[in-house]
Amino acid sequence: MTMGALGVVYGDIGTSPLYALKEAAKAAAHGGTLTNDAVLGVASLILWALLLIISLKYALLILRADNRGEGGIVALLALLHARNAQPGTWRAHLLVVGLVGAALLYGDGAITPAISVLSAIEGLKVDAPSLAPAVVPVTVVILIGLFMMQKQGTGFIGRIFGPVMLAWFFVLAALGIHGIVKAPAVLVALSPLYAFDFLIHQDFHVSFAILGAAFLAVTGGEAMYADMGHFGRLPIRLAWFAICLPALVLNYFGQAALLITDPTMIENPFFQLCPDALHYPLVAFSAVATVIASQAIISGVFSLTQQSIQLGFLPRMQIRHTTSDAIGQIYVPLVNWLLAAATLGAVLSFGSSEALAGAYGIAVSLLMAITTLLAALVAIQWGYSPWLVVAVNGFFFAIDVIFFSANSIKLFEGGWFPLMLAAFVAFLMLTWRSGVKLVEAARAKLRQPEEDLIETAVNKCTARLPGTAVFLASAPRGVPLALTQFVKHNHVLHERIILVTVLIEELPHIADEDRIEVIEIIPGITRVVLHYGFMQNPTIYDGLTLACRHGKLPGIDLDDITYYVGRETIIPREDVPGMWVWRETVFAFLQRNAERSAAFFGVPTKQVVEFGTELEI
Repeated sequence: MTMGALGVVYGDIGTSPLYALKEAAKAAAHGGTLTNDAVLGVASLILWALLLIISLKYALLILRADNRGEGGIVALLALLHARNAQPGTWRAHLLVVGLVGAALLYGDGAITPAISVLSAIEGLKVDAPSLAPAVVPVTVVILIGLFMMQKQGTGFIGRIFGPVMLAWFFVLAALGIHGIVKAPAVLVALSPLYAFDFLIHQDFHVSFAILGAAFLAVTGGEAMYADMGHFGRLPIRLAWFAICLPALVLNYFGQAALLITDPTMIENPFFQLCPDALHYPLVAFSAVATVIASQAIISGVFSLTQQSIQLGFLPRMQIRHTTSDAIGQIYVPLVNWLLAAATLGAVLSFGSSEALAGAYGIAVSLLMAITTLLAALVAIQWGYSPWLVVAVNGFFFAIDVIFFSANSIKLFEGGWFPLMLAAFVAFLMLTWRSGVKLVEAARAKLRQPEEDLIETAVNKCTARLPGTAVFLASAPRGVPLALTQFVKHNHVLHERIILVTVLIEELPHIADEDRIEVIEIIPGITRVVLHYGFMQNPTIYDGLTLACRHGKLPGIDLDDITYYVGRETIIPREDVPGMWVWRETVFAFLQRNAERSAAFFGVPTKQVVEFGTELEI
């Protein structure tokens, strides 16, 4: 598990040495000559950022705030029960903050592959400046290949991620030691005083620029928490403290030592650390490492999308499971190609890792601040002393705010790009969430109580159709609109009717023994509630199969039943209280193009009948 964590969790932060110290050193030089004090200050700042933000905050503190072993911003929202919060309450405001945090991951997901692969391919310019025009085309080709590969699944490639990244961290450490040996005096930067002293003696805007650039060294750290459910707390901590942290510190100090001996190497200190004969192999290896880092963030975006869909924060989309024996191996076609467009757009628009550095960091620093805030509320909810939580989390929150403020000065240098993507996704999430509530309110007005169904079955529909009919119901109470429509038009009922509702709980996984809830309304009419966790695939056919296997639905042949599903058409109306009409129109568009309920919930296609209903919101 530790080896797997190396490949998935630490790919992003593991490739940060390609560009982080270079950008921080350029900010420290601010157009002039790079001094030794500046190099030592930058090295010390990066070291203590890694220790405070990644080692202390994430590895030791945030990893404690798990939801039955799962981590990430969606897991925090589930722990705080913000999903069903009443409008106007503090939990409702918390939901908005959390959804903004989730949306920021999409901005991060677009920038990470772009800056990582670009920075690796830029190593070609070290020995052959004439190859500079080829950097962007080569990067584009690699990224197109990466996104095209997603539909095939990454199971096989994923198995080699860990060993490849272990070799990568070994190379980072070896290069760092090679540099430190030439200027061992760089080790004095282990003291935090060098970072503090250097920052306070700079102009305010220069200090902020250095902080913003140094923050690039910790981007990717949020993956430790997001991927906790796949690997576990202990393997993630072990991989960090035993392998990643030592290798990263050695490499950053090696680059700093190189700049002390030769400040002219500032254009690419990472590749200049390497002996000349190994430059091109290192470029190739860096490209492989950055592809792995990009794959990890793409898979993370797919997983976040799935969780958001399950909890009702995004419309249903086609989700393909690329392998049956690996957790999280999914492919979301729409998200994949939208992410590809954003990533390729970033490469073509910015054109270099230096330009992209301005766009990178602002989204991640804001996400880290939101995570710290939500984790503090979870800790208080779990009974920890509020004074202790405020002291500890407040300290880390202050650091997050400082780094976010430092990155904010890059807003017009490219920071607007991930924020624009995040704002777009957050708008869609909030619009979808509000629209779903309006639709459910409209359904509730039309939905008959169960007593009406019993009256109809006993007194009005004495003739029965042979066989079993399954009606999908959005709520575990009342009569599904599809059943109301069926009776209205056909004046008849089946011999056996099953009302099926799928409920996604605020837990990552629901065990099979807790999956099925069967309620006998009257003989011949049964309600079945299927409970799934937000990390699970909610399949109705599998749920009913499990119910039959446990004897809860005797006498049912699942291959000889008909599923009746409601298909709703949303009509925005100004005279109906709700959202602004233009937002309702956006919601109607999303709902119209969402994955069909039957397909999303795994209902056999040949057994489905759809009933249309118009709903005004």
